[in-house]
Amino acid sequence: MPGLNRLMAKPTPWTRLCAAAIMLLPVPLLAAQAAPSQQSTSSPQAATVPLNPSDPRRAEIQPSLSVDRDPVPSPDVEAPEGTTTTVNAPSHGSELEKGKDGIYTLHENVDEVLLSCTVIDEKGRPVEDLTRNDFRIWEDNVPQRTSSFRHQDLPVSMGILVDNSGSMRDKRTAVNGAAMNLLRESNPKDSAFIVNFNDRAYLDQGFTSDLVALHKGLAHFDTRGTTALYDAVAASADELSKHAKFEKQVLLIVSDGADNASRLNEQEAIRRVQNLGGPVVYTIGLLYDAGPREYERARESLQSLSDDTGGIAYFPRSLGEVNTIASEVAEDIRNQYTVGYHSTKAASLGGYRVVHVEVYAPHRGKLTVRTRRGYYAKPAVVDQTAQRAAPPSNP
Repeated sequence: MPGLNRLMAKPTPWTRLCAAAIMLLPVPLLAAQAAPSQQSTSSPQAATVPLNPSDPRRAEIQPSLSVDRDPVPSPDVEAPEGTTTTVNAPSHGSELEKGKDGIYTLHENVDEVLLSCTVIDEKGRPVEDLTRNDFRIWEDNVPQRTSSFRHQDLPVSMGILVDNSGSMRDKRTAVNGAAMNLLRESNPKDSAFIVNFNDRAYLDQGFTSDLVALHKGLAHFDTRGTTALYDAVAASADELSKHAKFEKQVLLIVSDGADNASRLNEQEAIRRVQNLGGPVVYTIGLLYDAGPREYERARESLQSLSDDTGGIAYFPRSLGEVNTIASEVAEDIRNQYTVGYHSTKAASLGGYRVVHVEVYAPHRGKLTVRTRRGYYAKPAVVDQTAQRAAPPSNP
């Protein structure tokens, strides 16, 4: 079990707890979780995949994430010396090109900032017929030129984070049902993962479009302990940056209280999200039965996570409203504009960049744009071009 071996290699308070949780699982459950990753290599389709792992045409293979484990290594585990961590801010795309000499070259565009934008009118209704020329972008108060524009139902990479603390015991059935409703109403090509968190965060289902597998991930909970919300958010943002296959990225967080167990604070968690490319964060605060002080702390925290990333914070008055909210989140995600620009400020300067977007559409009244408030610029990774020899042609 590679995932377990990796966790056991360098124990930390976080990884030791997750490894212990795996060891305590019943044997039949472990066998059931391992079964989907066993694929036959005798099919005709499998035979056409290049066997050379360095061949650029080879499909990306992710490690099995179906076992109960941390989304990412604990922050106190240092990367091996000599390794480089790439980040997704600004966002980038890639293109594989075959040259005349039979060499494949991967060209990457690392300096385009991509913004997921939702536009609403004065009545809060989505506006869906805008054009590229209607958008205006500023970075640090300097106008930017739009380099790309799309308004279509693009698939997203999504993380669903559900509070698994003791206070959620009577709420999980309804929350799980609402999460499944969100997934069913989302783009069928979306790829999602499930994180259940209390005082630790557990990845109970890795990236997949299989609704049955995602349902099993949601059902794998044991409500107990405290709430390490910020740690779970940071770990899930890391998971998106490493394994998401779609440029559009979303986190949905459902919790019924304020963070009381994380090693990170609110600002550190938000910075981690922004530093990794800025997934849009939607939050649902089930705070209707919380005390006044708990309510204010939790509401402010969830609101900040959403406001800073271009998402929406919902605070239902009862558990019965959660299913409707899930549908609204799915609709919001599927009706976003994706607007890109190349910053006039060199990425090598680094630092945080404040982003502001407005829409000018005559005779449409006041329109409001919701997008992330900024990002941390990162210098380009040194090696951005990979060359591979082309395979020999058949005689």
